[in-house]
Amino acid sequence: MKNIKIFACPTAEEFTQEMCDYLGIEIGKIRYQKFKNDNNFVQILESVREKDVYIVQTNKVPVNERIMELLITIDAAKRASAKNINVVLPYFPYSRSDKKDQPRVPITAKLIAQILEAAGATRVITCDLHNPAIQAYFNVNCDRLTAEYILEDYFKKKNLDNMVIVATDAGSSKKAYKYSEYFKCPIALVDKRRDGNDDKAIASTIIGDVKDKNAIIFDDEIDTAGSMMETVKVLKKFGAKNIYAGCTHAILSGPAIDRIKNSEIKELVVTNTVPLTEEKRIDNITVLSIAPLFADTIKRINEEKPLGQSDDI
Repeated sequence: MKNIKIFACPTAEEFTQEMCDYLGIEIGKIRYQKFKNDNNFVQILESVREKDVYIVQTNKVPVNERIMELLITIDAAKRASAKNINVVLPYFPYSRSDKKDQPRVPITAKLIAQILEAAGATRVITCDLHNPAIQAYFNVNCDRLTAEYILEDYFKKKNLDNMVIVATDAGSSKKAYKYSEYFKCPIALVDKRRDGNDDKAIASTIIGDVKDKNAIIFDDEIDTAGSMMETVKVLKKFGAKNIYAGCTHAILSGPAIDRIKNSEIKELVVTNTVPLTEEKRIDNITVLSIAPLFADTIKRINEEKPLGQSDDI
């Protein structure tokens, strides 16, 4: 690794340290401080002149605080004459606000992209965007990684028989189909409707056979787990044997943990794109680290190699 520095924003130290350990380099020295007037202050404690700088930030609440920390750090790196400023966002903030689907509403995901560019970011590395089209919001490079292979490998090692992949709604059917192709098993589709902005999803029936099968639900993120619970209820109603779930981003806000703890989900497998606090680490949640994938991506960028498994990517 040459000419590279990796810095962690205040809530991203653990994730960043894991990446640096994987790469065999030291984590960058940086100082964060909050003044009594609630203003943030950042000072990079080593030279980054003409270096490729990577700044890692999480989406741990409060989200808006995380965004300001990131923007100020980008500005600090820019004013310290960094050659390139690469922003590592395992979970892209405001990614669910990705379209104008109601009158007089913002497209906040695009606003975040514009703000990052304006601050000085020259590349963004993220994972499993809620809508892949968010990549097009950027005029700089935006590399979108996926946890798909990590989740596939985990469930493959479980050697489950009589499997069925479950799509939580029509929008996730394409993703479910890809998983079903990998596991060589059928898919089932839940008929789900969402009512307005209150995050309430109502599932009524299922298309496909789940009776006496090991059902696996794959999704990009779980927020309040309301949609997941509706899916679980329908699966049990139609006779699923065991229910597993896998997702990239474990937001798990509000009643999510209680819902999952008291649900029929045998195991929920998530990655660490969003840090899980101790109270959220319950028995039926398994956390897989995605930090090595991000570290390998940084290594490939540094060595000017393709990011995919094919030289054509």
